[in-house]
Amino acid sequence: MTADADARTVLGRVRAHLSPGLALVYGMNGAGAVESRGDGARISLSDGRTALDFGSYAVTLLGRGHPDVLRAVRGELDAMPVSTRVLANGTTAGFAAQLAAYADPGRLTRMWLGLGGSDAVEAALKLARLATGRTRVVAVEGAYHGKSLGALAATWNQRYRQSLEPLLGGVTHVPADPEAVPGAFAGGDVAAVILEPVQGEGGVRALPPAFLAALASAAREHGAFLIADEIQTGLRRCGERALSVTAGLRPDAVLFGKALGGGVQPLSAVVATEELYAPLSADPFVHTTTFSGHPLAAAAGSAALRAVEELAPRGERLAELMADGLRRIAARHAGLVTEVRGQGLLWGVEFGPAGAAGDVLLELSRRGLVVSPCLGQPEVIRLLPPLVASDAEVEEALDLLDATCAAVPDEFRSTARNASADRPAARGRLARDGAPAGPAAGPGTGARGAAPARHTGDGAPVPGRSRA
Repeated sequence: MTADADARTVLGRVRAHLSPGLALVYGMNGAGAVESRGDGARISLSDGRTALDFGSYAVTLLGRGHPDVLRAVRGELDAMPVSTRVLANGTTAGFAAQLAAYADPGRLTRMWLGLGGSDAVEAALKLARLATGRTRVVAVEGAYHGKSLGALAATWNQRYRQSLEPLLGGVTHVPADPEAVPGAFAGGDVAAVILEPVQGEGGVRALPPAFLAALASAAREHGAFLIADEIQTGLRRCGERALSVTAGLRPDAVLFGKALGGGVQPLSAVVATEELYAPLSADPFVHTTTFSGHPLAAAAGSAALRAVEELAPRGERLAELMADGLRRIAARHAGLVTEVRGQGLLWGVEFGPAGAAGDVLLELSRRGLVVSPCLGQPEVIRLLPPLVASDAEVEEALDLLDATCAAVPDEFRSTARNASADRPAARGRLARDGAPAGPAAGPGTGARGAAPARHTGDGAPVPGRSRA
């Protein structure tokens, strides 16, 4: 079977058995190809092209196929791939001890293990309600905490809420303003406050320090538990092990996920204080799932924590490259890019004209750079480089973004024109020079094509070199 035929088969099965919408999106993003292999910061496609993976919704912090994580999982696969759940498992217990010493040693010593971020959010909210006997939760406008029913109640985006309401009752969303905090606690029955130090799906927006401090102080004053959702921001993604701990918020729980399984196994965790964890200490069966503490995931998590710490200095270097490069791109494309923001290895690029972000994201995929959208802020795309990326790969990613922005048609550079009722926005592929675009090609794709501009210190373009 040829690669093209195989890709058609895959997309046909997605269409028939998963979702027609997914098949359409996958087919557009891959220009008809599907992913086939991954190695480090790169993925290979079925048609022979390659792409840089600066997306994957923050899962691949260690890139794809990190050797230490694979080695740990293979070893556990031969020993005890599935726990009996009636006997203790040494791999899971060892990972728990390692994680207890990671975020806030001596204070956050208890944990519940799950498979995804929503698992962790559900467990934390449930523990808070059980431990306090209260029902109300305070969350932040713009928040994203997952799509399961409990987590969805704390999620701000109405797109995912409206057809399912009523959800878990008693969730109050407050704007990120210190003056709005007292009113959220007026009822006096708050069980928990849940927040993301940086709202990833909400457009890569860091919550103001004064607001975070006010919210944490109010939670303590009213006897509510403070839950820090660091599923996306933690594990050095934003430079620190846990931003909430470094900021001095003293959370009662830090939630980890996404990259915790090393990009190899699904894994999440609630790392909590004795007080919040008290219901599970009293009754270990008050909240369980079949695969909580899955030994393959625990083995991956142990290896991932070690690898993340070894690569932390590398992350500082990559963060500097990303910050400098993105700011130059914003300056060069001021009519298109309205703002870049972020820290560490989590960056958002905001586009002014309506629809431009989606088309840029699509074209980046076709040219060889995978990034992530923001579900709550569709005008923003996220760049999430892995710790294992080389300097050259970061420059390549910046080149591809720069060249794609340069190719945006004039229609997208004027919000006034774009908003005109009698002039539809351009929705097709973006061309490098304004001409109709042909098959995807260029650096990072494995296909031949003109190299995009590289950056000098002052942001001026210089001739690029093909990395195909």
